[in-house]
Amino acid sequence: MVLFVVKKKSSVEKLSEAPNENPPIENDSQKISEAPTSPAEEEYKTPLDPPTESVDPNHVPYLIIGAGAAAFSAYKAIRVNNPTAKVVMVTEENHLPYARPPLSKDLWLTKAKSFMGMKFSKRKEEVPSLPIYFEYSALYTDLKEVTNNKRGGVAVLMGKKVIKLDADKKKVILKSGEELTYDKCLIATGGKPKNLPLLQKASPEVKKRVNLFRTVDDFNHLEEVTQNAKSVAVLGGGFLGTELACALSKKGQTNGMKVYQIVPETGWWTKVLPQFVSKWMSHQVEREGVEVIYDDKLFSAGFKDGQLELELLKGRLLKVDQLVVAVGIEPCVELAKTSGLEVDNQHGGFRVNSELQSRSDVWVAGDASCFYDIKLGRRRVEHHDHAEVSGRVAGRNMTGESKPYRHQSEFWSDIGTNVFIRAVGITDSTLPTFGVFTRSQNKEGNTNSSENSKTDKNSQQISTLEKKDNSDLEEDLDKGVIFYLKENVVVGVLLINIFRDLLIARLVINDGAENEDLYEVAKLFFPHPKDDLEEEPTPEKEKPQISESDKTQDKKS
Repeated sequence: MVLFVVKKKSSVEKLSEAPNENPPIENDSQKISEAPTSPAEEEYKTPLDPPTESVDPNHVPYLIIGAGAAAFSAYKAIRVNNPTAKVVMVTEENHLPYARPPLSKDLWLTKAKSFMGMKFSKRKEEVPSLPIYFEYSALYTDLKEVTNNKRGGVAVLMGKKVIKLDADKKKVILKSGEELTYDKCLIATGGKPKNLPLLQKASPEVKKRVNLFRTVDDFNHLEEVTQNAKSVAVLGGGFLGTELACALSKKGQTNGMKVYQIVPETGWWTKVLPQFVSKWMSHQVEREGVEVIYDDKLFSAGFKDGQLELELLKGRLLKVDQLVVAVGIEPCVELAKTSGLEVDNQHGGFRVNSELQSRSDVWVAGDASCFYDIKLGRRRVEHHDHAEVSGRVAGRNMTGESKPYRHQSEFWSDIGTNVFIRAVGITDSTLPTFGVFTRSQNKEGNTNSSENSKTDKNSQQISTLEKKDNSDLEEDLDKGVIFYLKENVVVGVLLINIFRDLLIARLVINDGAENEDLYEVAKLFFPHPKDDLEEEPTPEKEKPQISESDKTQDKKS
C-alpha cells in the first residue's frame, strides 16, 4: 500500500408510506404509495387485550410532532422503557414514518418494480439492509384505539399540522382546530427544502417544472416527470444535488436524458473538502456522465417552446425540460412564533439543553434541534444518523432519564457507484486539514506513485511534498482519511472509500489527538492489503504490486 500525506494551512495562517407489495407502475416509473402490509396484518391488528374503560380521546401521554427518523427513533426508545406507552405522532405528510436517504440514493439505482423489497444500507459492505419504511402498517393504530388500549401502542395522524404548542397548559392546536393535550411532547419537525426567490416569483409554466426534493411525494413526482424528459438541470453542489445529478444521469443512460449540474462553487463541496480533493471528486461526478458547470449561478428562468430557459450569471443559456433545486434545507421552526420557543440566531433550530429539552416536558430532536456539544460547541446537524440518535436520547429522557446528548453523528453519501464518503464531527474546509491517502492502480495494475513522493527510512512513511495545485494527485486517489483540526485538536474526520465503522473516528475526536502523529493515527483506518483483498477480491491480474518499502510499512501498521 502506498500512502501519501497532504497538509493544508488554514486561511488564517495564510494571511464539513412505504410501498405496497405491488404499487401501480406508470410508464415503467416506480412509485411509492401507501405503507406496506404484512401477510399477517389482520392477526396483528387484533388487540391482545380488550380495550380498557374509555379515557379522554384527546389526551396523549406521549405526543410527537413529526414522523421522520427522529420521531420513530424516539417512539422505539419510549416503548423500550415503557412497554405500555401510548404514543401519537402528528405529521403533515400522508405517509407513515420512513427513511429519507434512499430517496436520493438506492431507489434510483434499482430496477425492481416492487418497493416492498426495496432496501438501503448506510454502508456498502455486507450488512443487513433496511426497508425504506420503518414498519409495516399493522404496527400503527388509530387515536381512539391507542388511547383506550391498556397495552398502549402508536398512532400516526397523517395530513395534520400542529400550529401552536402551549407548554404551560401542555396542549397543542392543529390547523384543523382540533386540540390534543399531552404529558410529554417531542418536536421532531425536521427541515424543508430551500428555494430561490427568483424561482418563487417565476411564471406558472416555470414553477410547474421546478422540483424541490425532500419527501416520498417529491421522489414519485421527479421519477415520473423525468421518464420522458430529454434534459434536466440540477441546481446545487451539495451532497443531495450531486447524488440526484448522478442518479438522473444513470437514468439518462436508458432514456437518453442529458443532465447538467450548476454548482456556485469552484469545485465539489468546497466548504467541506480540501481543494484538490474537491477537484478529484468533481472528476468522479463528471465520469458519471454529468455535465458540471462550476462557479456559476442562476440569473433568470423563463419558458419558451415547451422548455425552461435558464440564463446563468456568466451568460450561458441552458434549455431543459425540468429543473431540480437542491440548495439546502432550513429547519421547520414555525412553532417558535406561536409557542414562545427559543430559536438559535446563528445556527437556526430550537435551542435545547444537553438533554435536548426546550421547555418543561418539551424536547426537540433531529434537524430542528440546536444542541450544545461539549467538545464542539453549539451545533445544528442535518443528518439521518443524528436524527436517529437524538430521537433515541430524547425518547429515553421523556420516560424519566436525564441522558445528555454526546453522540458525534455521521453523514454519508454515495457519489455514483464508485465513491463512498463518510464523515463525523466538524468538517469545514477553512480549518487546517491533514490527509492520508492510498493511490489507485494504473492501467498496468501497478500502484501509482508521485514523482515528489519520498520514503522516510526511519518510519517508512511515504509522503507527498506540498504543491500549490496538487495537480498530479487529482486523478489517482483511491482511499483516504482527512483530519480537520482546530487549535491542533482533531474536531472532524472524513473517510473516502473506507467502509469501516466510525468508532475509531469518534474516539479520535473525543480524545482530540492533540500533539499526536496523525500519520500514525491514520493507519488505524487502513486495513492491511491482504485484508483489503479479502473484503474486495480482485482478479489475479488486477492485484496491485506491493513494493518492499510498502511491505515494511504494512507490517509496522
